[in-house]
Amino acid sequence: MTESSLPANEPEQLCGRRARRAAELFNYGNILAILVPIPLGMLWLGLSMLVYAMNRHHPNEKVGHYTQQAAYRFYGVTGFFVAVATFIPGGGWTYYLAAWVLAAVVLIPWSVLDLLRIRRDTWTDVELPVEPHESHSH
Repeated sequence: MTESSLPANEPEQLCGRRARRAAELFNYGNILAILVPIPLGMLWLGLSMLVYAMNRHHPNEKVGHYTQQAAYRFYGVTGFFVAVATFIPGGGWTYYLAAWVLAAVVLIPWSVLDLLRIRRDTWTDVELPVEPHESHSH
């Protein structure tokens, strides 16, 4: 392939709709994890780290912001209850149920509120930087 037949370095566009969906993802995961704690809550604990890593430094800065806020809430609530669960006596299922209800009362409304904020926000297309290709091999 000659240099003249290479495609021009045209900037790519990241659709605002896709960025909005990426921003919503962590909040939807939080809601599902609380509504169905076994097995989705346990799976979300691991999967949320992947979602965070993918979206925190997204080309659209709003995605990173909304992802970070949702992560703070989720990890804060789950971390608090892991520490508190250490002191729950064996067979204390009512304590675990109370902790689950409290986590739902904190996370679900806050996540829904964040989803509404994300929907109301203006999501424009973002131009992705183009990295030049080298014309010769090493």
